[in-house]
Amino acid sequence: MTVHDIKPELDQTPSHFASKSRYLSTADATVETLKANGISTVFGLPGLHNDPLFDSCYRLGIRIVHTRHEQTTGYMALGAAMSTGAPQVNVVVPGPGVLNTAAAMLTAEGNCAPVLTIGGQIPQVDIDRDHGHLHEIYDQKGLARHISKYSERIRAPYQATKVINDALNATMGERPGPAFVECAMDIWACQAAVPIPEPASGPTMAPVDDQAIMEAAKLIADTKFPMIVVGAGAVNAYADVTELAERLGALVLSYRGGRGVLRTDHELAISLPVGHKLWDKVDLAIVIGTRFMIQQTQWGTDKNLKVIRIDADPEAPDRFAKPDITMVGRAEDFVPALLEQIPLGATRRPDVMAALEDKNGWFTNKMNALEPQQGLLKAMRRALPDHGIFVDEVTQLGFASRLAFPVYEPRKFLCAGYQDNLGWGYGTALGAQAANPGTPVLSIAGDGGFMYQVGELATAVHHSLPVVVVIFDSHGFANVQRIQRERFGGRQIAADLTNPDFIALAEAFGVQGLRAETAEELEQQIRVGFASEQPTLVHVPCSDMPSVWDMLLMPRVRG
Repeated sequence: MTVHDIKPELDQTPSHFASKSRYLSTADATVETLKANGISTVFGLPGLHNDPLFDSCYRLGIRIVHTRHEQTTGYMALGAAMSTGAPQVNVVVPGPGVLNTAAAMLTAEGNCAPVLTIGGQIPQVDIDRDHGHLHEIYDQKGLARHISKYSERIRAPYQATKVINDALNATMGERPGPAFVECAMDIWACQAAVPIPEPASGPTMAPVDDQAIMEAAKLIADTKFPMIVVGAGAVNAYADVTELAERLGALVLSYRGGRGVLRTDHELAISLPVGHKLWDKVDLAIVIGTRFMIQQTQWGTDKNLKVIRIDADPEAPDRFAKPDITMVGRAEDFVPALLEQIPLGATRRPDVMAALEDKNGWFTNKMNALEPQQGLLKAMRRALPDHGIFVDEVTQLGFASRLAFPVYEPRKFLCAGYQDNLGWGYGTALGAQAANPGTPVLSIAGDGGFMYQVGELATAVHHSLPVVVVIFDSHGFANVQRIQRERFGGRQIAADLTNPDFIALAEAFGVQGLRAETAEELEQQIRVGFASEQPTLVHVPCSDMPSVWDMLLMPRVRG
């Protein structure tokens, strides 16, 4: 008997569901549960194993955004999640499909992004039995467990609502992140009495620790040179973090995922290099929603530095060194509670501001000497409206952007974080655009990274996603080439690239292709792209750029 001979009327529903149930297929129950949770779009690629699920999406009114590669379903869901904070869903076939989207799941884990990946499976009775089915892989669910917060299988129709809700709860837990659900191809169409799909109840959140709050307030009262260090876990508390900084007169250091928690043009906002220059003066670090790895492992700590940590991950605060005060929970719960213990009104700290003015002057001079990066960053910032979304990449401009690209709101600067996986950017930008129609989205890439997802130009056209992507073309993996020059006697090994004519390539896909050779031309062409409201590629020929790594990998200054 083949899988197509299996009749979809299997009823395994427990009897106690009978009074509050509807007769649904597993696929319909899954889709209705997604809709009950506010999911209106699925990023996916169809295939035999998931055909009933795609049909349910179509019939029940969930928008399907399909891509040209399975990895991009994950990246689009990632971009949508990072830019909105709401859970997003992608769907792929088992085996190769799940593996293709695994890099995006890993990046979602690193960025605390709520992404649910739904993967197909071979017939249920054959799972993990090595029969050689199409796309068969051993212990797919176990594999996903290594890169997600939750991994489970829907084994019968009545389980669909609970499994999907549990998965969504996991994605939106105290520390958000990816989840994985699989379902066998012969189970999607099975019908049974199913509990009426309802939204998830929401994850359980840790209560505010009043004792820790009081102890933190005492430490804060004695500080002379405070610094707040923020990461992605502080994004939802951005208004309260701003209030905390102003009441304390505390500098706020952001990098990568924390960019925009405090507007970077705020007088108390500092970049990573400025934070390093001032680190030996800091007597209190209030660390909110970040691993705090750079400061603890590179810059150093000592007995004169007190540390307060607020983190939703209970394992994070003690990972490198035990802080003086630990608060395990969400920043949006703990920071307001902390504010209640701090007097109203802004604090002015003349010593802090004088030191900041000196180091900001140093940083401005340092960046102004970093050309062409600084001129290009300024041009892109002028062309991108304040509310626009910027998606960086693993490229020379991307590294510089994490230090000096102005960011005025949270969730407007999307970065791959510590995974820094080459080629993540364009698909992520398309997802951000799909989730934020009408918001300008600017994606940057090197010629190496962009070619990872070049086929998604077709996706941008097909779904009318007017992302403007800027390709900085040096005909090589420039960062690799720099390392080879500096450390390996100048031997260039597998880092030179042969590229297409990017303008002709863009036009072949139906994308507007433009060229810019100066910062002024780049600003103009980005504006043309946004004004056209169509997918646009701007090609920028370039040569080697000066390194920014002396401002990223900085020496120990204390401890």
